[in-house]
Amino acid sequence: MTQLDERSKYLRRLVVSALDGGRRGHLGSSLSMVEVLRVLFDDVMQYRPSEPDWEGRDRFILSKGHGCLTLYALLADKGYFPTEELQSFCHRDSRLGGHPERGKVPGVEATTGALGHGFPLAVGVATALRIKGSSSRVFVMVGDGEMNEGSNWEAAMSAGKHRLSNLVLLIDYNKLQSYGPTSVVMDLEPLADKLTSFGMAVREVDGHDVGALRTVLGALPADPARPTAVICHTVKGRGVPFAEGNPEWHHKSNLSDQELAMIREHLV
Repeated sequence: MTQLDERSKYLRRLVVSALDGGRRGHLGSSLSMVEVLRVLFDDVMQYRPSEPDWEGRDRFILSKGHGCLTLYALLADKGYFPTEELQSFCHRDSRLGGHPERGKVPGVEATTGALGHGFPLAVGVATALRIKGSSSRVFVMVGDGEMNEGSNWEAAMSAGKHRLSNLVLLIDYNKLQSYGPTSVVMDLEPLADKLTSFGMAVREVDGHDVGALRTVLGALPADPARPTAVICHTVKGRGVPFAEGNPEWHHKSNLSDQELAMIREHLV
């Protein structure tokens, strides 16, 4: 398994800072996508933290909104808001809620949480940008369990039909949804073949290998005449051994000091 470098551990420590502040959150669902978002924000996307609504920016939509701890960590790291604010996660007077909200949190492009909405929304945004003649791109992250939603497949058909090469679908394929393996709940395979048949150019990558992610995400679109789907093979809870692949850590409430200390031990 790919070893986590210091930057990946640091971003996970920011995630845990928010988890500590709220004493709750979707830890497993957040940690599986740290490297994908890291590469997007560090190496791929165009944006301006001092000007969140800059017209020329690339858009990132987190459809699996319950994984917002990682999005908040990246936004704080990039200067959209102070890292100290992460400690206010899920407090009554905080703008950092359990799902991200556009208009409240700078850098958040869409209010998400009800699964199956982000990809269709991204198709609409990508279509609008193309009509405007914009060179901006739209990246949307969905969960593998979320791909059970029929709205995603309607969105894939629409994206394929309109040849939205400015659209990139990222699938956090950690093989585990809220209450069991995706292969048991609703098997997605053959996932790559299905997406290809819907008119998308498909790439697969180790979602924790920063170098491999840079190679794949740095060479988009995969086909200049089609939307791209990147299947990111990940591990739920990556970086915290007792949470890895453990559905009990999909979401936790009322976390104790001892549990938080155990998590931190693995991120030093």
